[in-house]
Amino acid sequence: MQPIITRKLITYTLLFALIQVSAKAQTDADAIMMGKQNFCLGPMYGHSSWKNYWEGTLKRDNLNLGTVSANMYSIMGNYGITNKLNFLFGVPYISTKASAGTMHGDNGIQDLSLWLKWMPFEKKIGKSVVALYGVGGFSTPLTGYSGDYLPLGLGLHSTNLSARLIGDIQHGDFFATASGTYTYRNNVTINRNAYYTTEMHYTDEVEMPDVASFQFRTGYRTMRWIAEAIIDNNNTLGGFDIRRNDMPFPSNKMNWTSAGVNFKYTFKKVPGLSLTGGGSYVLTGRNVGQATQFNGGVFYIFNFAKRAKDEHGVQHSCKLCVKP
Repeated sequence: MQPIITRKLITYTLLFALIQVSAKAQTDADAIMMGKQNFCLGPMYGHSSWKNYWEGTLKRDNLNLGTVSANMYSIMGNYGITNKLNFLFGVPYISTKASAGTMHGDNGIQDLSLWLKWMPFEKKIGKSVVALYGVGGFSTPLTGYSGDYLPLGLGLHSTNLSARLIGDIQHGDFFATASGTYTYRNNVTINRNAYYTTEMHYTDEVEMPDVASFQFRTGYRTMRWIAEAIIDNNNTLGGFDIRRNDMPFPSNKMNWTSAGVNFKYTFKKVPGLSLTGGGSYVLTGRNVGQATQFNGGVFYIFNFAKRAKDEHGVQHSCKLCVKP
């Protein structure tokens, strides 16, 4: 398994408003499949921080916040139901803080995220391998944290459903992967009886806009090494801008484009053990922080099959088998 660049959003996509730390396993968005009856499990750490943010399209800082940072500690897993169908999960613990002002940080367990990943098509064309994937995701809060305490809250407290289509081509040891995701977000309730967006609402229910996100990744991929560059783009389908000098709100428009890198190394003498790491930087955004993020993890594959090989006779690892 590998880390994924921030969207958080999630990404899959979970949003921290102005805080962006990924709490998802990378394999829900890549072209890697776990072999049948193989189970990849491990802890992961992520850190995100920002000082400047976009208030609508205005880029600024805030002396009442200083630098806002978040730490994520998570357990993530991927189980191969079959060679072409995987079940993935992630559960993060989040802590947040601001370096200035009077707002205190928060900490606690955030959302449970579940995915089913299916590879309906994989074909060798000349010297290249082309594959298509479909991913269905579900996330829901595990605790009663507030979704209306931004930018220092743990999340938006919304239950989400997502659908993703992934296309991948590998030529030798080099690959390119493109994906698009649509995320439906359920309405949330907040601890006040009225609030103002672009008009007055006399209710505690907030209508959450859905999200469309896109990703492109390319790099080097073998059975032992993966090194890739990633571009992420997130677009909220609705919402409104943060008002001047106001706090962010759960249904704000939150758009961003980020760039980053990921790597994975699988040990030769312990084939089931791998190290992952990566980082990203928000290039441009709207109602989000210009966050710098890095993450790392350690994962191990438990093989519950005597010999779990694919149709090419290649032992499955925590990735799509790479053809010579």
